[in-house]
Amino acid sequence: MKIDAADLTARLIRCPSVTPEEGGALELLAGLLSDAGFELHRTDRNGTPNLFARRGPKDAGRSFGFNGHTDVVPTGEPASWTHPPFSGVEVDGVIWGRGATDMKSGVAAFTAAAIEMADRLPPDGAIVMAITGDEEGPSRDGTRAILDWMAENGEHMDVCIVGEPSNPTTMGEMMKIGRRGSMNIRIAAKGVQGHVAYPHKVRNPLHALIRLLNDLTATPLDQGTAHFDPSGVQVTTIDCGNPATNVVPERASATLNIRFNDLHTGDSLSRDIQARAARIAAETGVELAVDISISGESFLTEPGPFVDLVRAVVTDETGVQPVLSTTGGTSDARFVKDHCPVLEFGLVGRFMHEIDERVPADEVRQLARIYTTILERYFA
Repeated sequence: MKIDAADLTARLIRCPSVTPEEGGALELLAGLLSDAGFELHRTDRNGTPNLFARRGPKDAGRSFGFNGHTDVVPTGEPASWTHPPFSGVEVDGVIWGRGATDMKSGVAAFTAAAIEMADRLPPDGAIVMAITGDEEGPSRDGTRAILDWMAENGEHMDVCIVGEPSNPTTMGEMMKIGRRGSMNIRIAAKGVQGHVAYPHKVRNPLHALIRLLNDLTATPLDQGTAHFDPSGVQVTTIDCGNPATNVVPERASATLNIRFNDLHTGDSLSRDIQARAARIAAETGVELAVDISISGESFLTEPGPFVDLVRAVVTDETGVQPVLSTTGGTSDARFVKDHCPVLEFGLVGRFMHEIDERVPADEVRQLARIYTTILERYFA
């Protein structure tokens, strides 16, 4: 079988799979993969749609994995789009619609490559596809659920490509071999309310909160590492809900996000933040309650045979040697890295999440060729 990745992209866009709705996207893929001889399992958890597919033996000595998602972010106002957001229409060689970039095109490309390679696998080779409908949502029951199911059922991937858009402006310029960790910190400060003219009778929660925020932001956490930029702390909101100019409020709060490199872990940063808060609380008499949520740890897939193979294929196909990067936000690679070496390579991400999201059809076909060649060389 041979699948046109661009046509499949358009068909997937026509499935209205705004997270957490499946929208028919996984069912479409399941039909194609079943026809190509893949063994399929729906690994849905807590209502989240997921699909596992494997062609080749379960105990394969070489198992190549792909990971991606078919859920998309909301469209915004449909009237603002040049073409309806779920039309999947192709105009002058460009496919329009929500998910065209992020990342129904990536899923279509690796599905087309996997199907094309299916009948050419060696006896000890397998292709595994882990596709979720919960990447743009909470990400609790998507790729995590598939990996949990794989562990429980003796399934494995030896290496994996996440097909997220990885290139800033040009095909081939960047592949992601790691990501920074991410954590959200919510700080609630409670002091003593009173009149601003009687400071001896109040304990201002804003003063304590500002001290803690300054303590966290005034000095950089680090200077970066060989593969990572410096860790960054960003204050995203400060609130106290006080409309009066002559009243010290009782409560105040702030939220921060930290993107951290491989010099830290979520636990090490959590302990440091809690210790700083305890010290300032003791000094000011203001209660400081810190709630921390870690959405992912930093990770790095060290350059080696897997990274070199993908980089060589991308260079041969595009004429560009991709930069090995760890920049950007988070992806489901942060879960896959606990299972096997993982990297990200996909399309140009310029229009993802925007009104008028779109992708050149020829670039989708090019990505499918890249994935196909990667599989050919991996199993050679």
